[in-house]
Amino acid sequence: MSDLFRNALLAILLSASPLLAAPQPTDCPPPPAPPTQEQIQDAMRHTRDRGFLWRISKDGHDSWLYGTIHVAKFEWMFPGPAVMKALDGSDVLALELDMMDADIRQRVTQGMSELSLPADTALPAALTARLRKQADASCMPYDAIAAYPGEMQLITITLMKARLDGLESAYAIDAVLSGIGHAAQKEVISLETPESQIATLKQDDEQAAISYMETSLEEMETGKDREQLRRIAKIWDGSDSAELARYELWCDCVKTPEQRKFMHKLLDERNPALADKIDAQHRSGKKIFAAVGSLHMFGDGGLPALMAKRGYRVQQIDFTR
Repeated sequence: MSDLFRNALLAILLSASPLLAAPQPTDCPPPPAPPTQEQIQDAMRHTRDRGFLWRISKDGHDSWLYGTIHVAKFEWMFPGPAVMKALDGSDVLALELDMMDADIRQRVTQGMSELSLPADTALPAALTARLRKQADASCMPYDAIAAYPGEMQLITITLMKARLDGLESAYAIDAVLSGIGHAAQKEVISLETPESQIATLKQDDEQAAISYMETSLEEMETGKDREQLRRIAKIWDGSDSAELARYELWCDCVKTPEQRKFMHKLLDERNPALADKIDAQHRSGKKIFAAVGSLHMFGDGGLPALMAKRGYRVQQIDFTR
């Protein structure tokens, strides 16, 4: 493993240290301690490939599609040999959003501030009470998210509850890849905009939003949300393509019209634009390493299928062999 890669990961981990060491209430699990250089080196020695990787070929050169996960464990941060070889041989790293881009970060912050709820459009009291209870259970101060729309509150609480199962957003695979790409002085681009992602996460009308929140809160209150996230994390760790391809059959997340519409917005409506931008970069002669959430990769509307329809030869790299 190159010194450049080693130094990039060390810089990422050290820069995350204030977040990892932030104080928590005494009855909450402690945040992970910043890793030592010895722990980093040991993890690097034992790294292996995780997630899902495809080679896409057209016009005499290859690009890559890589399915990531947005919460992870410390040891998962270190790309395995096949992933690193593909990334190292690419000209451009393409992410949903490159959060190391100062402009992207500023626009995310601005977009979230603009979503703050006016006092006359506050959530129903019963929903607010349930959200507050779930925030307390996840060790998230509810007042820190109370001004945001309910959908955003749910997402934040879900990310915080993942910490109870050892899954950290601070170890998100996309963020690690961004750090490696910048350290290697590669071109790093965003395939989407903060504005489009924020719009995707919002329901189209108030009643749909309330219905969606009620269903989602039921899953939180029964523990189904944590169970499903643990299952997805295990699938990603084991690169179990067959199981993730069956996601909608076992996730229990498309049982209402609002959920089905939300999943369609989250994946099917975004994937063609992602495929178009990857295709444009590849047609310019560049080798692209496109890393996006793993659910974007499966089904007839997934990125590998869409690239095949655009004339690419698509080959999945089997990590399980």
